Amino acid sequence: ADIIVIGNVTNGIEKLSKDEVINLYMGKNRRLSSGINAIPLDLAAPNEEKAQFYQLLVHRSLPEINSYWARLTFSGQGSPPLQIASVEEILRMVSSNKGAVAYIDRKYLDKRVKLIYDPALN
Repeated sequence: ADIIVIGNVTNGIEKLSKDEVINLYMGKNRRLSSGINAIPLDLAAPNEEKAQFYQLLVHRSLPEINSYWARLTFSGQGSPPLQIASVEEILRMVSSNKGAVAYIDRKYLDKRVKLIYDPALN
């Protein structure tokens, strides 16, 4: 899969850096640089895109990511990205929520959302 990160077309963000994406998805920051509260979205079921995204982003496997979030949640230090069932639902949520950010396979990119981070360029 060719994984990219997308955002709402009206969120005031043209691009995110790799560090910004990591901070959003690892719970270190929940605000976009435009000042909007970020809503990172994650595919709910373990799949190739989710595994590839976390491997590209933080060089961790899904069990390692699940363990990371279990520790943070248990200690009250954060909550994981919102779990979404399908790519179509992700596209709907990102297009209707200014702060929503998600990763998808590039082949699903359409005019409802915009590309804000491309790991292939970093």
